[in-house]
Amino acid sequence: MTAENTRSKARKDGGQSIPELDAQSADVKSHRRETLNALVGEQVLHALGEPGDLLKVQARPLWKGTYRVNVFVGANAACARIANSYFVVTDGDGNVLKASPSITRCY
Repeated sequence: MTAENTRSKARKDGGQSIPELDAQSADVKSHRRETLNALVGEQVLHALGEPGDLLKVQARPLWKGTYRVNVFVGANAACARIANSYFVVTDGDGNVLKASPSITRCY
């Protein structure tokens, strides 16, 4: 049996090729990153309170465990402004440990 025959049989048997595994791994990493970003944003919003004209909370990772969180408000996207902005330090699970400036309840 040649190497070519072995590869063909492995794929026919339902085995995954390396590119498919890489794509799944990338999807899992992307999903984890998006989930952590959303979690960090939700925690900031919970501590801050929800402004009446909230448009979006954006949590952007800067480096490991550190985020920039911006709270956008306005009637619509065309007149949006950043009402609050924080540098946030988190643990590995996305729990907020420290924020600068400190988050105080405003709404």
